Amino acid sequence: MENSKTSKTEAKPKKASAKKSDVAGDLRELFVDSLKDIYWAEKALTKALPKMANKATTAKLIEGLEHHLTETEEQVKRLEEVFSIIDVKARAKKCEAMEGLIKEAKSIMKATAKGPVRDAGIIAAAQKVEHYEIATYGTLVAFAKTLGEDAAAELLAQTLAEEKTADETLSEAAYNDINFEASEEEEQDK
Repeated sequence: MENSKTSKTEAKPKKASAKKSDVAGDLRELFVDSLKDIYWAEKALTKALPKMANKATTAKLIEGLEHHLTETEEQVKRLEEVFSIIDVKARAKKCEAMEGLIKEAKSIMKATAKGPVRDAGIIAAAQKVEHYEIATYGTLVAFAKTLGEDAAAELLAQTLAEEKTADETLSEAAYNDINFEASEEEEQDK
């Protein structure tokens, strides 16, 4: 009978015991790694947005892309400030996700003729970028708050709000004008 008691005891899974400082250290490492990733992404976007604006034809879309370029340049500076606040050197780490999204945008622009259909494609590509950024900045804000980095969280929340606004602006441009123009162009081609 003792053997059956022993086996029952041995069969119980051991609880993982992680010290709070170990968990915080791991979360801080993830936070810093994610900052490096989005830092690369934002810098890459400052190169991609002018190309997208150059290929766009609708004045509202061009203006929106140019405005977001200015915002993105400020977001890069804001990320540098976040790095400074958390006492980490600002370094970029290649963001595979952003690289893929930019590559997809280039492919859309190459595969479509100048006009409303290309503009609709540019909006679609730009919104994918915005959604990625919204997810990333939302996570970074949560990490910063959890780690007690309130000043960093505030700066990251400011960028998150800008990304949400940029996404809304793109949606309005698509729905109010460009998608309908692209649809009409397609009907005329039939």
